[in-house]
Amino acid sequence: MEIKVLTAPGLGSSGPLHWQTQWEQSIPGTQRIEQRSWDHPVCADWVAAIEAAVAEAGPQVVIAAHSLACIAMAHWAQQTRLHITGALLVAPADAERPGFPPEATGFSPIPLQKLPFRSIVVASTNDEYCSITRASFFASHWDSRFVNAGPKGHINAGSNLGEWLEGQRLLKELVQNWPTL
Repeated sequence: MEIKVLTAPGLGSSGPLHWQTQWEQSIPGTQRIEQRSWDHPVCADWVAAIEAAVAEAGPQVVIAAHSLACIAMAHWAQQTRLHITGALLVAPADAERPGFPPEATGFSPIPLQKLPFRSIVVASTNDEYCSITRASFFASHWDSRFVNAGPKGHINAGSNLGEWLEGQRLLKELVQNWPTL
């Protein structure tokens, strides 16, 4: 049984120095969930793209989502009948915070129901888009394991993580269903 990995970037997508892009290049079979609009996202469109990608990949898939895609995953989980192995939800963007980009629509209110798959939420203590307290709140409601990554900003290309080996270890836990969950 082979587990596939799909990446789900956030607002603006992930550039060449982002860990998601580097995983797509270094982890065999890893593919990106493409969105119609990276710069003017509509939640319903993002959810539909996740649905199509999972339908094509099958249930033996783990999704590595970043930022706004974490919120899209929470919306998708409430609507889908499809199954996945798990999700790594990295630096969820708080779509309910003051100053949330107005070009991103339909992401709030953020679903707070338990996710129907294994998940890990990873957050930073100095993320400008979501406080560590808020990320922990999401993890608690989603029934996700919570990982405090320390001061790593938005856990993106600006965080200078390269291939982000800590994240790869967490991804491997989900793929291999390690008992630490």
